[in-house]
Amino acid sequence: MSQSGSERRQPPLPIVIVGHVDHGKSTLVGRLLHDTGSLPEGKVEELKAQSDRRGTTFEWSFVMDAFQVERDQGITLDTTRIWFKTAARDYVIIDAPGHKQFLKNMVTGAANADAAILVIDAAEGLSEQTRRHAYLLHLLGIAEVVVVINKMDLVSYDHGRFDAVAEDARHYLKRIGIVPSVILPVSAREGDNLSNRSRTMPWWTGPVLVEALDAVQARPAADDRPLRLPIQDVYREDEKRVFVGRIETGRLRVGDIIEFSPGGRRAGVASIEGWNTPTMLSAGAGQSVAFTLDDDVFAERGQVASHPEHLPREARQLQVRLFWLDRAPLKEGDRLDLRLATASHPVTVEAVRSVIDVESLERREAETVQVNEVAEILLRSPTPIWFDRAADSLATGRAVLARDYRLVGGCIVTGEQSVAATRANITPVAQSVTREEVAAANGHLGGVLWLTGLSGAGKSTLAMGLRRRLFERGRQVFVIDGDNLRHGLNSDLGFTPEDRAENIRRAAEVARLFADAGAVAIVALISPTRADRDHARRIVGDGFQEIFVRASLEACEGRDPKGLYAKARAGKIPESTGVSAPYEEPDTPALTVDTEAYGRDKAVDVLFEFVERRFALGRAAGRTVR
Repeated sequence: MSQSGSERRQPPLPIVIVGHVDHGKSTLVGRLLHDTGSLPEGKVEELKAQSDRRGTTFEWSFVMDAFQVERDQGITLDTTRIWFKTAARDYVIIDAPGHKQFLKNMVTGAANADAAILVIDAAEGLSEQTRRHAYLLHLLGIAEVVVVINKMDLVSYDHGRFDAVAEDARHYLKRIGIVPSVILPVSAREGDNLSNRSRTMPWWTGPVLVEALDAVQARPAADDRPLRLPIQDVYREDEKRVFVGRIETGRLRVGDIIEFSPGGRRAGVASIEGWNTPTMLSAGAGQSVAFTLDDDVFAERGQVASHPEHLPREARQLQVRLFWLDRAPLKEGDRLDLRLATASHPVTVEAVRSVIDVESLERREAETVQVNEVAEILLRSPTPIWFDRAADSLATGRAVLARDYRLVGGCIVTGEQSVAATRANITPVAQSVTREEVAAANGHLGGVLWLTGLSGAGKSTLAMGLRRRLFERGRQVFVIDGDNLRHGLNSDLGFTPEDRAENIRRAAEVARLFADAGAVAIVALISPTRADRDHARRIVGDGFQEIFVRASLEACEGRDPKGLYAKARAGKIPESTGVSAPYEEPDTPALTVDTEAYGRDKAVDVLFEFVERRFALGRAAGRTVR
């Protein structure tokens, strides 16, 4: 039966089903399809008859596991797609392999999904494979996640066991930046809480799975974002070039001036045509188009068209977060092909920065990346690469790596390091006024006070109070505050571990410039890791003083001057220091100021006396002017 225009449904929402190999994904989907009447008539009877002929027990997973070998071994080898619908919307379900040997297939399936169902065995809880799949969802930018605690029948539908597994899942997901839409208990085998409310779990008052899926928000339309149109091919039609490609984000209009990256060639859009449609005046994200230009400019496959005022980034060195899929380890010096949208770039692994433990989320130094490991690496290309950071646009910030025409890894772009490529050609210029002369004129040495501590500990308050006190004594002093930096110099950074490290690096470089100019730079930053603070110390060099502004988490949360703790507890701020992300106290700070023990004025007095001891000429303890 055809639908009227007012009743026409939206395109199917693609959802990927992920989880450990034995946690019941295919069983869940097979039973869900049956309970909602989405299977062809007679399908279950056919599968049961086949099972009887083979002398095996019928399993609901047989609905999904299409390959004979899968039924024999009880595992899903390839991604399986099946269309499914509820009264509210249509879906395309992607059942991805759970076995670690087939993670490449899981990545392929999940990359095309807008949302995910993460299946966890109620008896076993979070396995390493569950965490790995969850981390992959994070890397692929899938934010809409429904967590299903399956096999509740194996734990006698115990409410306490569900709460324990759900809390474990919620804690891990928060640490990687995912806030699940809902975490619900089900028994896929028995059909509990899939489309019908379970009678065996009366304590569960939340949605059943179908209701949870219907509440999932599809990815917002990308029409209002900057134009990104990767060129797929170029054809000759009479005397004009016809460019074809799929609009990833933004809109393309007749009359628009567009620029091709890399290269910088510009022209106006003369015409736009879609497939099996008449000539159009405009087209938006998701549409495949052919277009012509008002000038005969050269462009080719792999370049991207965008508006000149919102160009993508270009660099020859990219920082990426990688999931390695090849049995041969990745090491520095390896040569690969980076495939980003329609472009392919030969790249070399410049450095393996760190490997991330998907269970503890800790980073460790490593020279190689093993199969199924997540790592931060630096890639170098002989030619410019256009890109967007994944935090800004997944469509043009997500790529794959290939070796000998085989897919060996997936990655997201976290930043660029274009300066390093030209550093060898840069020669520092010496100042015409020495630091000794500046110190003699100011009456004190320059240096950096690095105030670290939890949010709410009082860093900014003490920094501003100290600046006033030092200014009144005629000292050259300035406060570099974390929030102020993020309004200007660091406004392009987010809160991923890479962006936080870059935030601290830039702050340290600015502080060093103030110190070199003879000022006392007071830096107020949480800077939660010792490694980042040590990096800042290396940048600043002599004159770096680490000050620990100490206050308990309870005290800071009680103050909560910016409301950050309340938002973090509500799940609105992933990776919140002290709540869902760790804070590493300094091992040997130059000074500790306990703001629970001291009032504001007393704490400023202690800091003032410290600065006078360390930076006043003739009294600086163990320091000389360089």
